[in-house]
Amino acid sequence: MGSSSNRPLELEHGEAGFGLIIPKMNGVKVQTFHFIKDPKSRCFDESKLQEAGLKNNPDLRVVLIFGYNTWRQGDSRFLTQVLGPLNEKNIIIAGGQVEYLAPFSPQMKAKGSTYTSACGLTFSGPRIQAASVLLDISVNKVDTADSVIQRLKAANIPEENSIGLMFACNGRGEQHYGKDNVEADLFRKHFPSIPLFGFFGNGEIGCDRVVGASFTLRECCDNRDELLHGYCTVMTIIHFGK
Repeated sequence: MGSSSNRPLELEHGEAGFGLIIPKMNGVKVQTFHFIKDPKSRCFDESKLQEAGLKNNPDLRVVLIFGYNTWRQGDSRFLTQVLGPLNEKNIIIAGGQVEYLAPFSPQMKAKGSTYTSACGLTFSGPRIQAASVLLDISVNKVDTADSVIQRLKAANIPEENSIGLMFACNGRGEQHYGKDNVEADLFRKHFPSIPLFGFFGNGEIGCDRVVGASFTLRECCDNRDELLHGYCTVMTIIHFGK
């Protein structure tokens, strides 16, 4: 994590955290969502997506999604069911799988609960531009990581009024590269004025995708991109307009 004026640090050991306060912005709508797995059903009710503004929303640009307990064996199906209808080329999807969530809604239970859920934020508005790239398990050297982040740079997302997000596997970092802070330092190299936030988790969500001012581009040619990963890092930039 790091502000636009400081070196971002990958804190791999001990406890750490960050806060992000998003002001009210003209032309930008921010919403939260929270879906809890029904233990009595194997299916996810997709109507909940529309209620949360995740479907039939032409202004939807970015979805940040976090799975709670979805990394456990047998529980990943729920996250897959939530992500499936969202996996469209004109939406940036990024996030990770975590062990704990701080409650932000009355429905959320206490730390250590055994329930399974998916929650997050949506960003809607015609002014929003965003891009994401995936550093997969084969990216284990500084030069190859640099080439991937150059693809993020090539998306030409404006740096003013933008934030960077990095969701990495807890198996990456220093033990993956043989030196510390590789990916965060490379982000700062290419985006010196964008603050970077993120965490190490138990699984990563995202793909290579660009949602620009007047176009959408993605690397994959399939109708659906693979969104769930392990031993990877997802980097995302979100621009809120000028």
